[in-house]
Amino acid sequence: MQRAKAVLSPAVRCSLQRFGVFSHHRSFSALPNYARNDDLQEQVLVEGRAKSRAAILNRPSDLNALTIPMVARLKRLYESWEENSDLGFVIMKGSGRALCSGGDVVALNQLINEGKVEECKKFFETLYKFVYLLGTYVKPNVAIVDGITMGGGAGISIPAMFRVVTDKTVFATPETQMGFHPDAGASFYLSRLPGYLGEYLALTGEKLNGVEMIACGLATHYSLTARLPLIEERLGKLITDDPSVIESSLEQYGDLVYPDKRSVLHKIETIDKCFCHDTVEEIINALENEASSSYDEWSATALKKLKEASPLSLKVTLRSIREGRFQPLDQCLAREYRISLVGITKWVSDDFCEGVRARFVDKDFAPKWDPPSLGEVTKDMVDCYFTRLDEFEPELELPTALREPYM
Repeated sequence: MQRAKAVLSPAVRCSLQRFGVFSHHRSFSALPNYARNDDLQEQVLVEGRAKSRAAILNRPSDLNALTIPMVARLKRLYESWEENSDLGFVIMKGSGRALCSGGDVVALNQLINEGKVEECKKFFETLYKFVYLLGTYVKPNVAIVDGITMGGGAGISIPAMFRVVTDKTVFATPETQMGFHPDAGASFYLSRLPGYLGEYLALTGEKLNGVEMIACGLATHYSLTARLPLIEERLGKLITDDPSVIESSLEQYGDLVYPDKRSVLHKIETIDKCFCHDTVEEIINALENEASSSYDEWSATALKKLKEASPLSLKVTLRSIREGRFQPLDQCLAREYRISLVGITKWVSDDFCEGVRARFVDKDFAPKWDPPSLGEVTKDMVDCYFTRLDEFEPELELPTALREPYM
């Protein structure tokens, strides 16, 4: 049935949607069930300092994976802090061994399976609005990117004016491996990395460490994790809203670092040669030629990652990153919102739920992608993810008149 829906043109599909052909059971509860049993205040803690505030993501056993109430609370806090003239700057950090592993996809998957798609839509709407707030934030803001930082976790930290990474930082956008797409602003910041590094990271989900994040511009400062208490103590004593003062304070405890010889960044010329192509099929062909001519383990690993990912997600993701190169942040988020809604409502495929099942629920790591091959992914299927939503499914509304987006 999913395949039958997908072969319809986007215009016909959207027309049928208006008359309820692809409708889903709607739930109007204010918060998902998993949130009602938690102390919502404890999911995001607040530390008060002389001239600043710190938001602490506090679900360490879940690697600080984001829930609807967490994102809503973060958005309210950052809005109130921006309006508070007594505060000069703000900080975000995580408890435990992660800043944030992304959205709580297991909980989202459960909501979808229970027919509570509206709650999933609310999650993405709230998350993307918060990312936009961060990307247009008036006051200096610092993200301490220590430990695992993936997907949506990158989305809420990379917009910060200052991003402090450490020897324990692990960054990745692994969404294609779970039948989704790099979102929360990923099509904006990945598309602006050197050469075609963004396409490589988005399609393969490969990891970067803190040193590599510094080298490619994803982070601004590097420090050993052991020095973070000194950095936080220093920041806590600052009475300023001057970015240059904050920056000089971070530099006092920073380290000058360079990627080691095994870093993927030393393969940037090969990455550009392989990932510059217009289609996923051409990228794979270039990687196969590279692997056969150089016997390079990197090429084989990249190929393996691509062949494990959802074919549909690969094509959607490549197009999203390419469009992101020429769009400001608000347009990137609006497009990602459309893509996410198509993914969670299963208009074309249920690859997202299948990917979460295989990776996090049953953990068999054997997803049955639909379609199962790149050759079976049609242009209409991909177009459906990028078609503007209609009056029955509002577009993501961002306050662009009040908060000017940047390129």
